[in-house]
Amino acid sequence: MSDTVAVTFELRRDLFAALRQDPEHFVPEMRLAAAVKWYEMGLISQEKAAEVAGLSRSAFIGALGRFQVSPFQYDADEILKEVSA
Repeated sequence: MSDTVAVTFELRRDLFAALRQDPEHFVPEMRLAAAVKWYEMGLISQEKAAEVAGLSRSAFIGALGRFQVSPFQYDADEILKEVSA
């Protein structure tokens, strides 16, 4: 039994024209966008986000800049905890 699940959904063809992308390029971009957003929301780690995006961790960190997302996702309480440790 595989550890992966295939997810299929339908999109209108005109979406690809609006995005100026073909479906083959859209899928990896969508995976990256989802991974970045989930990481930004604190739902998944950098490592897991990189896995979702299909990138190495360093490539994922580099891609965060395209989305204007910081690779450092700490809130004030977490920073204080790190500093006091």
